[in-house]
Amino acid sequence: MPRILVVDDNDFERNLLHTTLSSLGYDVIGTASNGREGVEQFLKLKPDLVMLDLVMPEMNGIETLREIKKHDPDARVMICSTADQDAMISLAKRNGAKGYVVKPYQTEALSTAVKKVVGDP
Repeated sequence: MPRILVVDDNDFERNLLHTTLSSLGYDVIGTASNGREGVEQFLKLKPDLVMLDLVMPEMNGIETLREIKKHDPDARVMICSTADQDAMISLAKRNGAKGYVVKPYQTEALSTAVKKVVGDP
């Protein structure tokens, strides 16, 4: 079963994503509320996928993605963003993001996007 780390500074969004992924059968092994904590959790937990918010304090999603990729070039990271962040999503993809999902989350779209990156739960 794919193991997922959720990194989002918004408690509601982080919990919603955790609950939705769990309901789809994925193993959410950890959460982080900012980019620095996300990198620490990534190194500690070695997840199969990181669900990463773009806009966060301390380290934004692009900085966090770059730091994760420094430690593990094969890391699978998916960006979570609002629809008006096309330039940031494009930058994230150029930096190695494997895909993205748009907030607010639609369960079917989330399921399809995660399956493309890590497969079925």
